[in-house]
Amino acid sequence: MFDKILIANRGEIACRVMETARNMGVKTVAVYSDADAASKHVSLADEATHIGGSSPADSYLQGARIIQAALDTGAKAIHPGYGFLSENPEFVDAVVAAGLVFIGPSADAIRAMGLKDAAKKLMEKAGVPVVPGYHGDNQDDEHLAGAADMIGYPVLIKAVAGGGGKGMRRVDAPAEFSDALASARAEAKAAFGNDDVLIEKYILSPRHIEMQVFGDNHGGAVHLFERDCSLQRRHQKVIEEAPAPGMTLEMRAAMGAAAVQAARAIGYSGAGTIEFIVDATDGLRVDRFWFMEMNTRLQVEHPVTEMVTGVDLVAWQLRVAAGEALPLAQKDLHITGHAFEARLYAEDVAKGFLPATGTLTHLRFPTGVRADSGVRAGDEISPYYDPMIAKLVVHGPTRDVALAKLEQALAGTEVAGSVTNLDFLAALTRQPDFAAGRVDTGLIERNIEALVMVPELTGGIKALAAIAAVGLDQARGWEVGFTIWQPLSQAVEITRGGEVITLAVTTITAGRIEVSEGGSVTTIERREGDWWINGAKSGAHMVVNENTVTVFAGRAWHFNKLDPLARDVGHSGGGNLVEAPMPGLLKALFVKVGDVVKAGDRLAILEAMKMEHALAAPRDGVVAELLASEGAQVESGAALIRLEEDEA
Repeated sequence: MFDKILIANRGEIACRVMETARNMGVKTVAVYSDADAASKHVSLADEATHIGGSSPADSYLQGARIIQAALDTGAKAIHPGYGFLSENPEFVDAVVAAGLVFIGPSADAIRAMGLKDAAKKLMEKAGVPVVPGYHGDNQDDEHLAGAADMIGYPVLIKAVAGGGGKGMRRVDAPAEFSDALASARAEAKAAFGNDDVLIEKYILSPRHIEMQVFGDNHGGAVHLFERDCSLQRRHQKVIEEAPAPGMTLEMRAAMGAAAVQAARAIGYSGAGTIEFIVDATDGLRVDRFWFMEMNTRLQVEHPVTEMVTGVDLVAWQLRVAAGEALPLAQKDLHITGHAFEARLYAEDVAKGFLPATGTLTHLRFPTGVRADSGVRAGDEISPYYDPMIAKLVVHGPTRDVALAKLEQALAGTEVAGSVTNLDFLAALTRQPDFAAGRVDTGLIERNIEALVMVPELTGGIKALAAIAAVGLDQARGWEVGFTIWQPLSQAVEITRGGEVITLAVTTITAGRIEVSEGGSVTTIERREGDWWINGAKSGAHMVVNENTVTVFAGRAWHFNKLDPLARDVGHSGGGNLVEAPMPGLLKALFVKVGDVVKAGDRLAILEAMKMEHALAAPRDGVVAELLASEGAQVESGAALIRLEEDEA
């Protein structure tokens, strides 16, 4: 076994690898960028080396610097985590050439599965079922249109080098094909530098079921059963589970055999995932699953497999990379119970799930829940990287029990300092079809309005926020605030979503406060360490940080304290300004001064947290001024483009 390894990654996966390495007596080396100098993964490592600027291109994608850091610190192997350089065969070759071990598959295996069309040809040759489609080299528009006709509509156009839904278009009729092809190619060219596409049959009731595979360097290969990753939004996984709902023994055996066959076809070593698309129109059938792609690395959702098999997949990675055979044979692997993983992100659901930033002023996970996280309270969510806060993982003897545990875990998780998708995840656990195991990749989009609906803000929540805003949530605050002659009342102004809420807080006794808004009065009492609202126990508590107040009561309610002296000082650009919705890189400007634009026209592209966001004109008008240049790094709220005043 290695005595020291370097983790060429950051965040929660770097912390996850370090945890197993420490348990195995293996020392770890972290690498970090400028933005990550004080990060959690740096503090957990035995050693840490700075490798460059905050942008991934200046640090975590600098393979030569990472290899040199391993050599300088005496590390014997490099674990890539996932993302960044984890599926870069040139990096693997360079690691091996430097006399180090890459904890993962060979460069040849990564190359074999790197392009979707080539991988599918290889799988067809190996006898693995592949979605009906065209994966050929002829990229002529007319030829591709003819292939679509042969396959039968609806079809899916997919970039051969794609990922994350980019370069992908559904086409329902021949008349739509030409425009969809041009759009998919343009997006693929911009994202991957390759505009080649493949055409596949579009599955009307698709489920995304993947098999965890593992190989060693002695010819061994096994699968560790399936994960269902069908709960997706815009091709991004949201909640994963193992095993898959409705899975039969016959179906599992067939998918497992196909997955192992796929791994053997490329001489695979290490952890990998074979992703299948499944037509669930008539339930799960052995003739209705097809190979989609292979991920030649550890997956983000690997914890659910660990929970139901009892296998530490990272430990297996280290052992296999060190030359050992697989610890268990297929007959020794079993599924116990059910597990879920929910991905908690800093993102603004109300603004279309835009990635968010901020300093995590408060972060708490409930006991009894596995929370894989790369951040702590006080850490900053950086605009340079994926905005994941944590993966919440639960396990139970049955799916129903595990789902109930997930709902409790989400309700007990507390985050302040940034908006999150926590309430969206909680709503998913209560969605009837998901709760019943009737899942497919379109479930979220079909139910999006209900899932993002915000419950009405009650007088009790506002009252608790007001009490915290004036400091009466502290124990000693109940001992002041009233006089021997009469109750003391004070006005409080808080804001939520731009709305100013004016309340009056009156301390009646040391244990009782009344909060009024207009003619409505809410009574708040403090009894045995709990807050009671109008005589009912709430279970709520409040967190205050500088000018913000967060009330946790089954969900998080965020408020800002309003300084009356600071009101009306700022100036809003109204409909004249196009502002950055988050910190990021102004990747492209599509207009110049004097251009006439229509409401909704795309004016610019802002790149933040590995995603591109189109900025549109707020109204019809004329571009008066460009306030930032292409390639500039801008802060949230920065004015980018100004339109001429609307004379109307």
